Amino acid sequence: MIKILIGDDHVLIREGLKKVLKSEKDMSVVAEAENASDVLKFVQEKQLDIVVLDITMPGRSGLDILKELKKFHPKLPVLVLSMHAEERYAVRALKAGASGYLTKQSAGDELVAAIRKVVSGGKHISTKLAERLASELEKPKEKAYHETLSNREYQVFCKIASGESIQDIAEELSLSQSTVNTYRQRVMEKMHMSTNAELIRYALEYQLID
Repeated sequence: MIKILIGDDHVLIREGLKKVLKSEKDMSVVAEAENASDVLKFVQEKQLDIVVLDITMPGRSGLDILKELKKFHPKLPVLVLSMHAEERYAVRALKAGASGYLTKQSAGDELVAAIRKVVSGGKHISTKLAERLASELEKPKEKAYHETLSNREYQVFCKIASGESIQDIAEELSLSQSTVNTYRQRVMEKMHMSTNAELIRYALEYQLID
C-alpha cells in the first residue's frame, strides 16, 4: 500500500485529489495537512511513502518546507503540486529536492501515474520541462538575477511581476504588507532594479510569467 500525505491549504483541492486516488486499491491518503507545521508533524508521526505538496502554503512557502523535508527525510519522495505553470517554479522545486512537479490543471490526468513513478524512484517531469532543464545545463554558469533570490523573495517577485498588489500578496501569503514591502525591496536590490515595470520586463524575458 502506498501511503500518501497531501499538503494543501485548500479543502476542495485535497478532496479532489482524494477522489482521483480513491479508485486505486494500492494507494491510501493517510494524512492531510493545511500548513507547514502540520506537514512536518505528520511526516514525523506517520509511515509515509510520498508527500504531495502544494507550493503555495500559508506562512511558509512549499519550497521552504520541501528543503526542510529533504534535510531530515532525504529518502522520502516529494511530488510538488502547483497552480503555477512549470516555467515559474519547477526548476527551483527540482533543485530543492522534489521528485516531480505537477500542475493542478493536469493532476486529474497525471496524479496516479506521477505518484507511481516517484515512489518507484523515478522523476515526474513533462517533456517541455526536460527540454528546459537540458538547455539550462548548456548555459554559462553565471547565475541569472532571479536565481539569487530566496524562495520567498522569488515568490513575491513572481506575484509582483504578474501584476498582483502588495495587499493581495500579503493576504495570499499570510504576511503583513510591510513584510511584503521588505521582500520587494530585497528583490529590487538583488536584481538591480527600481520599478515594477523593470521586474515585469525581466520576468517576460525569462518566461517566468505568461
